[in-house]
Formats: sequence, C-alpha cells, structure tokens
Amino acid sequence: MTACGNGNGEEGNDEIGDSIQIGYTNYAENTVVSAMWAQLLEEQGYDVTRSSLEKAALYEGVETGDVDIGFSAWLPFTDDHFVSDDAHDVQEEGAFYEGTELGIAVPSYMEDVETIADLNDYVDELDGTIIGIDPGAAISSTTEEEIIPYYDLEFTLQTSSEQGMLSAFDSAYAEEEPIAVTLWSPHWTFGNYDIKYLGDPDNVYGDDDDIYYIARHGLAEEESQIIEWLNNLHFTDDQLSELLTLQNELEDDDEAAQQWMENNQEVVDEWLE
Repeated sequence: MTACGNGNGEEGNDEIGDSIQIGYTNYAENTVVSAMWAQLLEEQGYDVTRSSLEKAALYEGVETGDVDIGFSAWLPFTDDHFVSDDAHDVQEEGAFYEGTELGIAVPSYMEDVETIADLNDYVDELDGTIIGIDPGAAISSTTEEEIIPYYDLEFTLQTSSEQGMLSAFDSAYAEEEPIAVTLWSPHWTFGNYDIKYLGDPDNVYGDDDDIYYIARHGLAEEESQIIEWLNNLHFTDDQLSELLTLQNELEDDDEAAQQWMENNQEVVDEWLE
C-alpha cells in the first residue's frame, strides 16, 4: 500500500471501462471527496463502485487489493500506525490537503475554558463527559488513552458517531449550554458555529498532518492516468470549506460534489490535465 500516487511515468493499461473500487471512511471530507472522484472517473468511462468502511478495514482492503483507492490517510502522525512497513514511500504530491488539526473543542461562549486542563473546572456542568466519534477513530483512542490521563482529566470519553457528536453539539449550542467534543479541521462546523480548540500546551495530540489518498500496490502501473489525475488533486482552505459547507447544506454528497465542480470547473480541469 502506498499513501500517495506512485507516479513513475510508466504507461499503464488505462483501458476505458476498467472497474475501480473506491473505499472511504465515514467522515465528511472523505464521503464527499470520494463521491466527487466517483463522478469524475465515471465521466472518463470507468466503472466505479464506492464502499463505506471502518478505518482499519479501509487500510486492509487497500493492502489486500480489494480496494483500489482509499480516502483518506492523515499522515505522518495520526494514521501512521495503520500504514504497513512496506509503505514508507509517501510522496508529497499524494497530499490533497495540507495542515490538518484535531483536538477537543468547545463553544467560544465557554470563555473561561482555554486549555484542556481547564475542563476539570467544568466536570459537573459537563457531567464528566467529552462527546466523541466512533471508537475506531484515531482521535478517539488518543483522547481516551493519552489526553485524559496526561492532563489528569476527571472525564470519560463518550464515543458515538460523527453525526451523534454533531447532534449533541448543535443541541447544546442552541441553548448556550457547555459541551466539549472531539473535533478536527477541516470540518464545516468551523464555518457554522463559533468554536475554539482548547490549548494542548504539551502537544499530546501531535503536530499537524496532511491528508493523502491511498492506493493499492500495482495501481500506478495498471492505471497510470488515474494516479496522475489524483496527484493533481489539491484543495485550498477556501475550496475545501466551500465543498464541506455545500455538503452540509444539501445533505447529499453527490449533489454537493457536482455543484462544487460546476462552481470550480477550472480547478477540476487542472486536476484532469
């Protein structure tokens, strides 16, 4: 498995009509970007199938060859433990977004909470609970196994799903009630709510990652044109924010992807050069 396109200049078969299996984890940026690339590849004549997978299953699928392209990998830190020893040739052109962030976030109206350790002043108000996403996510394991003990928090992590976490946040925010959630950037919530990350002074969550697509070994040789297109893929902050906002407003990945591409046709044309 390579966490990038292995663009080596060799000519692949690139026969129109080939079948491509795209896997993705059920996080906002992955669902909509995978929908976008399914549309783009279908327009180029490929037979595309998309599958939603847990993160571990996505990596396993790419490694065994059951999945051709996966969205996505946060590297070099968050998802490093999922990457096999034979996949260290991460190439810079495989990153389609640079400078992610993750941590514990609260509404900005919680003015006297600035660092993660400050949460202990809100144990009663928050019922000693941080609302998280699914237990298989790296942010969940890092929060539960490292953040909570390191900062001696009198809290437990309540895992659920991205949708469950956002529903809880929205309900609390509407009433200006205190709430603490695990969150990451890029995410549409930062454009819709006034939110802040809590300070992590000892950098327990780690440094920023970049987001990569992953591809099975051999795809670069068999479908070199696809790898070339994917290696051209890149979002600026504003572009990805626009896409995620459309996704939230339309509540449909395919429609959001289609509308974004119509609004940014020149960008898409550059990807497919």
